[in-house]
Amino acid sequence: EVARLLLERRWSIGVAGRRVEMLEQLRAVAPDRVRVHAIDVTRDDAPDRLHALIDALGGMDLYFHSSGIGRQNSDLDPSIELATVRTNGEGFVRMVTAAYRYFRTQGRGHIAAITSVAGTRGMGAAAAYSATKRFQRTYLDALAQLAHREGLRLHITDIRPGFVRTALLDPAQRYPMLMDPHRVARQVVRAVERRRRVATIDWRYRALVFLWRLLPQWLWERMKV
Repeated sequence: EVARLLLERRWSIGVAGRRVEMLEQLRAVAPDRVRVHAIDVTRDDAPDRLHALIDALGGMDLYFHSSGIGRQNSDLDPSIELATVRTNGEGFVRMVTAAYRYFRTQGRGHIAAITSVAGTRGMGAAAAYSATKRFQRTYLDALAQLAHREGLRLHITDIRPGFVRTALLDPAQRYPMLMDPHRVARQVVRAVERRRRVATIDWRYRALVFLWRLLPQWLWERMKV
């Protein structure tokens, strides 16, 4: 949805992921302004593939990271927890640092990443997911400080949505305050265009996060979240 909105704004974009057939559908919308590459963020060759995509585009002004997995896992199945860490932790670092190093050579740029309101507190039903989202937020804080220290004109945007109706969610479950992807994408693009440092989407989740932060630790640990 974000890519479609950027195309409407006359951007030339590169899109990457594991499921290339879905990306090809996007290229069909504007074949002269869309480049498609297969990239798996958990693989060591992902940065090289990113640079190949940048070369195909003739440069990069914005790196938009929207790659993540997460499942409720109260049983703490190690395979689920570790897969989440590989994608949301290792994969995130692999790609965001590749983008940062590219922008360092350019002296300017913009990194925007989808994190989550789940990074606000540790959630027992999704321990690895909430922990890795907190990790991502802290990592972006560190990159913003590093860019300032290095004198780079590099903007960092941390986008924190709540539940969005996408394939990431289990269709068998009901989710509170579920949001429409297109509506969320409009707010995401607005935050990117305004170079917001942090954007929590939407106002209901901003209120919820405010309340979460007020709760004492002992009370949070007794809640079913």
